Amino acid sequence: MDHAATGQEALSRIAGADDLDTLESLRVEFLGKQGSISGLLKTLGKLDPEARKVEGPRIHALRESVSEALAARKDALETAALDARLASETIDLSLPAPEAPRGSVHPISQVMDELAEIFADMGFAVATGPEIEDDWHNFTALNMPESHPARAMHDTFYFPDRNEGGREMLLRTHTSPVQIRTMLSQGAPLRVIAPGRVYRSDSDATHTPMFHQIEGLVIDKGIHLGHLKWTLETFLKAYFERDDIVLRLRPSYFPFTEPSIEVDVGYSNEGGRRVVGGSGDAPGHAWMEVLGSGMVNRHVIAAGGLDPDEWQGFAFGTGVDRLAMLKYGMDDLRAFFDGDVRWLSHYGFSALDVPTLSGGVGTPV
Repeated sequence: MDHAATGQEALSRIAGADDLDTLESLRVEFLGKQGSISGLLKTLGKLDPEARKVEGPRIHALRESVSEALAARKDALETAALDARLASETIDLSLPAPEAPRGSVHPISQVMDELAEIFADMGFAVATGPEIEDDWHNFTALNMPESHPARAMHDTFYFPDRNEGGREMLLRTHTSPVQIRTMLSQGAPLRVIAPGRVYRSDSDATHTPMFHQIEGLVIDKGIHLGHLKWTLETFLKAYFERDDIVLRLRPSYFPFTEPSIEVDVGYSNEGGRRVVGGSGDAPGHAWMEVLGSGMVNRHVIAAGGLDPDEWQGFAFGTGVDRLAMLKYGMDDLRAFFDGDVRWLSHYGFSALDVPTLSGGVGTPV
C-alpha cells in the first residue's frame, strides 16, 4: 500500500483549500468515521503481527501529518478572514457613543425647584408640614367656621378616626396649615413658602383629587399691600422669565385674609396656547386669574400665637401644577399623574438642568 502517495495527495488538497467549509469537508473525508485514513487504521486489526508492526507506524504517521496540515491550514484561513474583515470594516472613534436611555425630572419637581430658587433669592425659607392634618390646623385656625363649604364631606377627604385631642383628621386641603404650625413654632418675624401636595374631592381636565400648591407667608411689623404687590410681581416676572408681566388686583374674599385679593395676569393666545405677558387690556390680550392673596386676617395671626396689634402680614397661594401648565404648554392636568413615559420624555427635564436665576430658572430638554 503506497501510504506516501496517499499522504501527498491529502496534503496537496489541504493546502489548496481556500475556505473553512472546504477544509472541513476534507477533514471528514480523511479523518472522519468513514474517512480514508480512518479506514486504514481499521485494517490494522486484520493484519498479522509482523505486518502490523510495519504498517502501524506508517499509518499513524500519515494520520498525524494530515491532522497537523488541517490545523495549520485552518489557522491560516482564519487569520486571512480576520485581516480581510479588519481591512474592510472601520470604526470612527471620534464619534460620540450612542446615548443611553435615561429618565427625566417631572415638570412638577422642576417647577417646585424653580419656585424655591426664586423665593430663596427674596429671603424666603421653605416650610413643610404633615399631609394628614387635623381640622383645627386645616380649618378653625384659618378662620374657617363650621358652616364653611370646604368642610363638607363631598369636598374633603376625612378619616374615620380622631386624633388624641378628639379632633377630626383629614387629608389637608391646602398648605395653609403649615403657616399656622410655623407661626406657632418659630414666632415672628417670618418669611416662608409652603410647597406640597394637597387633596380635594374634585376631578376633571383642570382638577385632580391630589395636586400641588405653594403658599407664601410674611409676618413682620409695618407690612402692607405694597409689599405684597412687589413680591408677587417680582415672583411672576422671574418665573415666566418676562419683564412685561402686568398684574391686575381685584378685591375678593378668603376667610384667612382681610382684605383679600385675586391676582390676574395679562396673556395672549399664540399657536393654540396661552402665553403670559403684556396687559390684559391690550389688543389680542385678556386677563387670567393665577393666584389668591391678601393681608393675613388678625384671627389667623392670633391663632398662630402672635399679637395682631403688633404683627401684620400678607399671604398668597397658587397651584404649582397650573403654573407648570401655563409656562410649559400642557393642557390636561390629569396627564401629570398618568405615568405615561412618552409624556414624561416630552415634557421632562434633564437631571442636570438645575434652576438658577442667573441662567434662567427652567428650560425644557
